[in-house]
Order: sequence, then C-alpha cells, then structure tokens
Amino acid sequence: MTTSNRAQPRAPQVIGSIVELRRLLAEARQQASARTALGGPAGPAGLAGSAGRAGSADGDGSDVGRTDGASDAPRVVLVPTMGALHAGHLSLVARAQELGAIVVVSIFVNPLQFGAGEDLDSYPRTLDADVAALATLGVAFVFAPTVQEMYPHGPSATRITAGDAGALYEGAARPGHFDGMLTVVAKLFNIVGCDVAVFGQKDAQQVFLIGRMVADLNLPVAIEIAPTVRETTGLALSSRNQYLTEAEKLGAGALSAGLRAAAASAAGASEGPSAGAQAAVAAAHGIIDAQPLVKLEYLVVVHPQTFLPVDDDFRGTARMLVAAYVGTTRLIDNAPLDLNSRPARVS
Repeated sequence: MTTSNRAQPRAPQVIGSIVELRRLLAEARQQASARTALGGPAGPAGLAGSAGRAGSADGDGSDVGRTDGASDAPRVVLVPTMGALHAGHLSLVARAQELGAIVVVSIFVNPLQFGAGEDLDSYPRTLDADVAALATLGVAFVFAPTVQEMYPHGPSATRITAGDAGALYEGAARPGHFDGMLTVVAKLFNIVGCDVAVFGQKDAQQVFLIGRMVADLNLPVAIEIAPTVRETTGLALSSRNQYLTEAEKLGAGALSAGLRAAAASAAGASEGPSAGAQAAVAAAHGIIDAQPLVKLEYLVVVHPQTFLPVDDDFRGTARMLVAAYVGTTRLIDNAPLDLNSRPARVS
C-alpha cells in the first residue's frame, strides 16, 4: 500500500447565516493580515493589498467599477452564482483566487429575478456537487442562504431598478428580471463586504448593468469580467445546457458560429474597409436561420457604453447579443465586433 503526503483540500465551510458569514470573514481577514505582517502570503493568491481596476474580458471599454487606492488589508473576492456549477463558474473562481486572499462563492437561486412561467421551481439545485467541485479548488467559504435568510419579510419592497437599458433585450423578454438581479447583487455586496466581484462575460447585459450600478451608486467594489467558457462545439457553457438533447446541443452551436460569422463580416475583407453593423447582423442570420432547431428571439449590435443599438455607420468596438430557443431551452450569447479592423475573437 502506498500513501501520499500531499495535503488534501479542505471542504469549504457552507454558511447559511448572514451573521455567521460576517463573523467568519472578519476572522479570516484578521488571520490573513497577520500572515502578511509576518512576511507570508495573505492567502492562496498572495495578492493582498494590490488594488485593481475592473477588467473587461474583451477590452471593449465596458469596465466600470474599481477600487480606490491601495490597502494593506487582504482583499475579499466574491463570485456570485445560482449554483449548478460548471467549468465556466469554476474559471471565475480560479480568477477570483488570483485577485484576492479570501474567496467567497455564493449559491442562491434568487426568486426576484424569475418571472411568472419561468423555471424557478425546476432550476437545477445541486449544492452537494457544487461544494465538492469548489473543494477541489480550495475555496474556503460557500455562502448558501435560504430565501428566508435573504428576504425574511418576503420579497424585498426596496429594489434597484435597471433603467431603460434594463428593459431591452433580456429585460424585454423577462420583465423585472434585471431589477431582481441588481437587488440581490447589491445585497450580496453588502453582506459579504467584498472588495472585488467576478462575473462572466456570457451574461453581457447583466455585466453592463452591474457595472453601471456600481458607478452610479459609488459602491466600493471592483467588477472583474472573465471570458466566456465554451464547449468544443462553441456553445457557451450554461447551467441550462443540461436541458438540451445531444441533437439540440449540436444545433445550438449555430449561435456561436453566427457570432463568428458576424465578427468576420464586421472586419471586412483584408483589402477593403470594414463592413457595417447591418452586414454583421445579416452574416449571423445566414448561419443561425439555417439551423432548424434554433428559434431566434433577438439579434442586435449594441454600443458597449450604453447598450443601445448602434447605427450602421458606427465605427469602433461594439457587441453583438443573441438569444434563441433551442427546443424548449432559452440560451443567450454575445461577442465583440471590431467594426474597424481584423475579426474579433469570440470569447
């Protein structure tokens, strides 16, 4: 029999109480500060005290939030999720570990962001598997509150509104969704007291609205945007992908293929000028509309600073958004469009 001296990762502490989470985080900050004072790393990343600007996964200028100045205190980094974790979520956690000494992953299926007839009741809840996955990364804290803990007096009467941009695209398809999302994100920021929060670029409109909320309300949180993780077919990873049949998964690859066609069209031929937004949309339609399993809901090119549709004569980096049903499953995706030069990478 052989034995290994390799230390096994400790299981995360799963906390359901706001009061208990705050107590544990206060202790973790003190311990990390003590290690730093003794000359050791504050935590897994060893990056305590390095304040950072929020980053866009594609460099399109959509980053908004930031921390101000440097601090000797270890940074707390939050990764908000609704659970049913996949490799895309785990990539956010890995990025969080690079950014701060103390990482908190929240798992909460927020009822405020689900409308009538949506999949709140059937949304996958896999807490044990999620915690096991996070243990392999050495995550210390998992905040998994109940609805009662988050909303002890029923649905929150005080909510953050997403404004005009929140009523477009996903907001038009899911009225009230973004108000509920922003409200729970603001609550999580306040509960955790995080310095940085990490989100995925796949939910582009969500990322834009969170960044704007941070800027508008002067929240002391830096927003880090991580690239979309994709399957080999190009399909963006999503917790809802598990609803798809194998045939539907293959058909859903038309969404990312359409985005790639749009990016190539936007850049235009190497010897000619850049094509406009309308040509990019037409190129994407040519791919997506040819897939019979895909029912397109919207396909639009937006300005990264306003999320309003761009005119055909717009030049610069824009973003294409797409939403579609594949079978009974609703999927979204997006990609940057460089309307000036070479094709942009779908990420």
